[in-house]
Amino acid sequence: MKLVQEQRTEINGHPIIAFTLANDHGMEITCLNYGCIITSILVPDKNGKYENVVLAFDDFSSYLTNRPYLGAVIGRVAGRIKNSCFELNGKTYRLYANENGNHLHGGKKGFHHIIWQAAGFSKKEEVGVCFSHRSVDGEEGYPGNVDVQVTYTLNNENELIISYQAISDEDTPFTLTNHTYFNLSGNVKKDILQHELKMKSDRFLPLDHEFIPTGEIKDVTGTPFDLRQGKKLREVIESTDPQIRLVGQGYDHPFILNTHHDEEIVLFDRESGRTLVVETDEVGVVVYTGNQIPHGEKMNGLQSRKYLGICLETQALPDAVHHPHFPSCILQAGQLYSSTTKYTFRVSY
Repeated sequence: MKLVQEQRTEINGHPIIAFTLANDHGMEITCLNYGCIITSILVPDKNGKYENVVLAFDDFSSYLTNRPYLGAVIGRVAGRIKNSCFELNGKTYRLYANENGNHLHGGKKGFHHIIWQAAGFSKKEEVGVCFSHRSVDGEEGYPGNVDVQVTYTLNNENELIISYQAISDEDTPFTLTNHTYFNLSGNVKKDILQHELKMKSDRFLPLDHEFIPTGEIKDVTGTPFDLRQGKKLREVIESTDPQIRLVGQGYDHPFILNTHHDEEIVLFDRESGRTLVVETDEVGVVVYTGNQIPHGEKMNGLQSRKYLGICLETQALPDAVHHPHFPSCILQAGQLYSSTTKYTFRVSY
């Protein structure tokens, strides 16, 4: 196992450090202390060729805006909160409105623009980085001081394990996710339309015209959201289903998972042979097929465009603060928030 640290640049005198984690089989992960951003995951294809399977900007300066949230940890609350406000314990809280009057992915700054404290670690069978940050009371409009820890661990089973922990001194909405875009073709040789996605999920959340859950929980049977037997993403993207058309021909939808840490999400690229298995203890996952990736930015040596990557955002259900029948996303004061998502990379021959 190997851990390498390298300063890439600095912001207002604060060094931006890239941590590269490598296991004994040649898998490598590179991440930054800025936004906990993952910039590279090198894994083999069926011919043993190691290539990057995530989207990344060519220049660090693009991460200072990072409109697509490439590779970052999202918080305090992943997803959208309608009208940028919520009521908690008899008080109304107003959040920063950064998308059509709504609050998206933590607000103006959010966790994706934070320079985190970071410490690498290396053991016999695993290597990783522990990131930490205090989100102060009132940040983006949220109540309470929250101490947050995010740990990335790589092991010799070609598993990336992301562990999230937090504790708050006041009740507050809280759910984190990682916003990495995956493309298993390797070095973005193709878009994701030939990828196949399989998921153990019987239910999904329809969205309104602002991409916020309506509150309905819908059975996937007979819809393009039925991934229980697997679907090629091109089939989904070409669907005329109103929900698929609503978000720009694709997914940007929350799915409720039937099971946890049971190979519940499987992404497969037949040509490269690469398979990604995602397992989590979160209630759901937002699947986003990159329908809104902005054009004209430099990613992986290419001009950015739709469908270059797919996000599998394990998290609480979006806008849960407004839907009492959704599982609660409220972190109680003094209670430990703990969540783990594991990404396992395999090869099929």
